Amino acid sequence: MALIVQKYGGTSVGSTERIVNVARRVAAFRAAGNQLIVVVSAMSGVTDSLLKLAREVSREPTDRELDVLLATGEQTTIALLAMALHDIGVPAVSLTGAQAGIVTDGVHTRAKISNITPHAVRSFLDRGDVVIIAGFQGQTMEGQITTLGRGGSDLTAIAMAAAIRADLCQIFTDVDGVFTADPRAVPAARKLEEISYDEMLEMASSGSKVMQARSVEFAKKFGVVFEVRSSFNDNPGTLVKQETASMEQVVVRGVSLEKSQAKVTIAGVPDKPGVAAALFTTLANANLNVDMIVQNVSLQGTTDITFTLHRDDAGKVRKVLEPVLGTSIAQDVIIREGVAKLSVVGIGMRSHSGVAANLFGALFEAGINIQMISTSEIKIAVVIDESRATDAMKAAHARFGLDATPAPTSPPDA
Repeated sequence: MALIVQKYGGTSVGSTERIVNVARRVAAFRAAGNQLIVVVSAMSGVTDSLLKLAREVSREPTDRELDVLLATGEQTTIALLAMALHDIGVPAVSLTGAQAGIVTDGVHTRAKISNITPHAVRSFLDRGDVVIIAGFQGQTMEGQITTLGRGGSDLTAIAMAAAIRADLCQIFTDVDGVFTADPRAVPAARKLEEISYDEMLEMASSGSKVMQARSVEFAKKFGVVFEVRSSFNDNPGTLVKQETASMEQVVVRGVSLEKSQAKVTIAGVPDKPGVAAALFTTLANANLNVDMIVQNVSLQGTTDITFTLHRDDAGKVRKVLEPVLGTSIAQDVIIREGVAKLSVVGIGMRSHSGVAANLFGALFEAGINIQMISTSEIKIAVVIDESRATDAMKAAHARFGLDATPAPTSPPDA
């Protein structure tokens, strides 16, 4: 008997028919003699609908009340899935994140998991139930409802698999696995049989929507091997695990794209120690996650600092830095939306040269201007105009030989 944690995303449970389909899939795994923990997201579109409702009644809803509201999306799904399993004779029980023992810090809308005490989960498993857990949510030590940010159901599943020492963790989604690029944008993208934690983490943090970046980081930290696969067929998926020697033979594993970005420039910053620390500490205290950072050459004792972050947070930056504008800390904040981040990722970059030259050459040939550049040991990222983002991804994908080889066609009859 194996203990399996499965996670089903919003599209997998996007309608009552799909919830019934998931119930049948879960029942088949249980019939094979497995114990099942099933983590589910809100039905596709529900979270966005709840956010729309919040903004119709309040210009600036508080993060605490947003968490109370958004947590109801997953709670709807767990109850419906439990009912669907009961209807086909499978004992099941639904649990909120708090009931499952998920304890978080107190940062609303972006909480981090502090601890999991799965006593109730084990008790129901021992009783023979399929345990269905609401993803994306938890509870503080003081009993406050919190949510884990977009894609937080992935984190719930990985963290629960680690806490309960599951034999297998499966992330079910609407695609067959992890691809060399988003197959919806790059039809020539190929599915990968395996990928390392580091590569998956870089791709997830660079715009790949298959997995939440924090969940991959958690999996790496606790050694949770997991499989990404489709909930609509029985095809094998992509295994995400610790890197192996054979993985380094592939120079570039994939290309990812992150749209909806904003480029923020803090102008007139004194070029002296401590100023950058003060600015970014202020941003960090406001729970604003910045990404690429570039500091320009100092001219006449001042410099400009440019960074990127998600477009939704751009307005908060100006509000947070307003008290220091026009002072000896900074003169102005310039925000430009409509940019995207393109990244090429591969652990083989550690031992191979020419990746940057190839990427820049591909973008040049496509007539795409580069606004910012950032590198790490296994990733090169550039900021480009969002209107050319898909063209850039296709050009890079083709340049690194990632396009799928077309199937051979039979010669015409003589």
